[in-house]
Amino acid sequence: MSLPEPLPLAEAQARLLGLADPLAAENVGIDTAVGRTLAEPLIARRTQPAADLSAMDGYAVRTDDLHGPWVVAGETAAGHPFGGTLSPGEAVRISTGALLPVGAGAVLLQENAAREGDRLRLNGEGVPTPAHIRRAGFDFAAGDELLPAGTRIGPAQLALSIGAGRAQLAVHALPRVAIIDSGDELSTDPAACAAHQIPASNGAMLAAMAAPLAGTVTRIGPVADRLEALVQALEAAGDANVIVTSGGASVGDHDLVRPALERWGADIDFWRVAMKPGKPLLVARKGSTLVLGLPGNPVSGYVTAFLFLLPLLRKLGGTRESLPRARVAALSGTLPAGGPRLELRRAILSGTEVAPLPEQDSSALRALASANALIERPIGAPAAGPGDAVRVYPLQNGGIA
Repeated sequence: MSLPEPLPLAEAQARLLGLADPLAAENVGIDTAVGRTLAEPLIARRTQPAADLSAMDGYAVRTDDLHGPWVVAGETAAGHPFGGTLSPGEAVRISTGALLPVGAGAVLLQENAAREGDRLRLNGEGVPTPAHIRRAGFDFAAGDELLPAGTRIGPAQLALSIGAGRAQLAVHALPRVAIIDSGDELSTDPAACAAHQIPASNGAMLAAMAAPLAGTVTRIGPVADRLEALVQALEAAGDANVIVTSGGASVGDHDLVRPALERWGADIDFWRVAMKPGKPLLVARKGSTLVLGLPGNPVSGYVTAFLFLLPLLRKLGGTRESLPRARVAALSGTLPAGGPRLELRRAILSGTEVAPLPEQDSSALRALASANALIERPIGAPAAGPGDAVRVYPLQNGGIA
């Protein structure tokens, strides 16, 4: 079989994301919107604040009566407004967040006031000022666009949405994901694993990576290295938007994912990427279902999921920024010259420095679990030493921290 030329990483990512469109919009209750992505701009349905409020504890006074003395005519607290109109020579005790009384235009800080009974005067430390008033609409007004479509809802965006008077939000549906773990060597019981077996960890790892970005994640397998079994597993994925296979994507006698996809009726879009680890990555499509064939070595599976699966799920979920962000860090340690493929080396990022881990084998789970970053080494990069600048992908939050 003639092998296709491996694609550059950026081209492969662009081709994959070009196959995906954000899923349809649906309305969800505000309490279930965290983690979802806006399908339309967030428009305020109320003004915040709705009226002038005090930003401090103190006394509200008129702007034409800033030097006192005053008579304290009552109190206004958050949720309990003063019912009258402020007259010359009067002040109203006011709390932070309370509605400014009608007629008031300045606030005297509590620490700048001297009070005896209902009599109030300045203590010489300061005078009333409008600077301590939160004006109506200073945050936003009804009709304002507060967030663009494509914004992912986190805790702060949730608070903003509620403040804007929204009980429901239009968000993109979350993708349904099916993960197929394949390989005769896989054992479902990590506590009872023979010498010729390995625990089936990839399916659990990939499901955990996908879960924050997916509506459902279904695990299938482990599936035997038989063509019929793999075709049945693909059929069992049902209406999944994304099918992920782990293992069997390379060119060995037992690597059957590609022929299984072809028998199932999928079209192969591309196969093999010029990266290490992760060269055998495969992308296929059947109808509206996208298939990612990931390598079986756990590090290769993790790295390709980080660079392809997570961006795909973000794109389907409507997020504006799909790809992980790289940053520059100073190398702590040494790196050999780059080879014929772009390399992604496991590393520990600490502040502005990054140290490559000594173990880079694509089966090494211990090193993978220790890493919090990937160092990107371009094709043919010169050897690097301490202090040299390198591109780094932080791994937390799927690289979109």
